[in-house]
Amino acid sequence: MSDDTFRLAVDRNARPFRYYRNAVERHWDPADIDIARDRNPLIDAHPKTFENFRATVAKFGAGERAVTEDLAPLAVVLSDAESQAYLSTQLYEEARHLDFFERYWREVVNPVEESRGLDPTSPTEDRWINAAYDELLARTDEVMHRLLEADTPENRAIAYCHYHLTIEGILAQTAYWGLQRSFGPNESDLPTLLGFTEGIQAIRSDEGRHVGFGMAQLKRLVADGVDPQLLHDTVNELLPLVQRTTTDGISADSSRKTPGPSAADLQTYAAEKHTERMAQITDESVSLPDVETLVALER
Repeated sequence: MSDDTFRLAVDRNARPFRYYRNAVERHWDPADIDIARDRNPLIDAHPKTFENFRATVAKFGAGERAVTEDLAPLAVVLSDAESQAYLSTQLYEEARHLDFFERYWREVVNPVEESRGLDPTSPTEDRWINAAYDELLARTDEVMHRLLEADTPENRAIAYCHYHLTIEGILAQTAYWGLQRSFGPNESDLPTLLGFTEGIQAIRSDEGRHVGFGMAQLKRLVADGVDPQLLHDTVNELLPLVQRTTTDGISADSSRKTPGPSAADLQTYAAEKHTERMAQITDESVSLPDVETLVALER
């Protein structure tokens, strides 16, 4: 067997392999998180707060389910051992996130519904997913699976922009940031949900690796000749869908008991993080953060 088809060793200094090692070293298990402590605070929460909280948990459960499925084409088209090692951890982590949200619904949301005299619900019900979120996930599915038909540098760049920069980098990380600040220890009238925010913090660390991998792949594609404007155009086309998804149910009226910071806070955070990432990707004089720094930034 030739060296072209088999390599015993991997490049342990390659960024994708360092992401793989970081994932191994930062393993966590959703079953280890004590989520039962969140039941009483949610039983006592304002009805509108609980309603919007259910919609939030359902959206992210649906998102993790979708991205778990959509990642598969990358595992087909990326052939180097280092990227394959990394992708094996991301597939596992997306399933782990889905596990957390499903368990939370079953062991927290459903018992709270019963205590509040509500009919039990499922996180897969259509009422939790708005049209903008549905379209965003559908577009991502389309561009990811396009790689199986036409694996070009431009199509790879578009796929990374949808999946890693927009779905994970802007939508997920922005919402997780807001949820941690809303349902962690706070002085507002929102309930403190220590089990939920512990899970979100662990998920954010995983997502830091995911976004970092996509950034590294895009930086290499730009260095090899992909027009940076393609990245800007792709993300900008998706931003209206992201905005309608993240601000769904959030009112400018601060007296309304809804989870998360204001729409303006979310938009400012997302814009600042995205601008920073795009500079790191498109400016050859700017280096990407090292793996540990990148993951720490998302905690």
